[in-house]
Amino acid sequence: MSFDYTREDLFNPCLKAVRKLGGSAKKSEIAHTVIDIMSLSDDEVDDVHRGTATKLQYQLSWSLNYLKNFGLLENSSRGVWIFTEKGRGAGEVDPKEVSRFVESRSKPKKKKASNDKIEEVGENEIDLSWQNRLLEVLKKMDPIAFERLSQRLLRELGFENVEVTKSTGDGGIDGTGSIKIGSVITFRVVFQCKRYKKSVPGEIVRSFRGALEGRADKG
Repeated sequence: MSFDYTREDLFNPCLKAVRKLGGSAKKSEIAHTVIDIMSLSDDEVDDVHRGTATKLQYQLSWSLNYLKNFGLLENSSRGVWIFTEKGRGAGEVDPKEVSRFVESRSKPKKKKASNDKIEEVGENEIDLSWQNRLLEVLKKMDPIAFERLSQRLLRELGFENVEVTKSTGDGGIDGTGSIKIGSVITFRVVFQCKRYKKSVPGEIVRSFRGALEGRADKG
């Protein structure tokens, strides 16, 4: 039995999923969230498209790439999908409009070979002022935004199912996630987001270590 939903049907659920997951997410996390948003049944989720790939995986891949080409999403080399500046302010989209725009784009023209010489930049000439600018941004960043940035950083490092906690009195736990070692062992992880000018005090580390006892394998 084949179920009738297209890549266009997934455009808005994909955007909602990334927003629900904190503005950044891996494809597997988006898939799980889309399943909840669309209330897909097990049969719909497991419907095979070709070989071992399901129809959902196939259409989801197309949907994410259409949204990327439309300028709402972008993905890092580590497979983390995030909103562009345009995407952060976007609500629901017209699926037909997205498809028309993406499919009407002409193929990029081949660049002509240039005889201009490219000068190499010496190591001592590299502009390192971005580090100072980054630190200034981090210092002024809203605490919630800082947690979201930490969430995305963990995803980029390979963590999965990364969530930011919303409850108070959580013992200093700001979020949870999991990390898989060699595709065999999975560790449950909790994390805490802090901004210190100097080293983190020992009592803070001890308190955090106590908070993760019985709740996770690593912190």
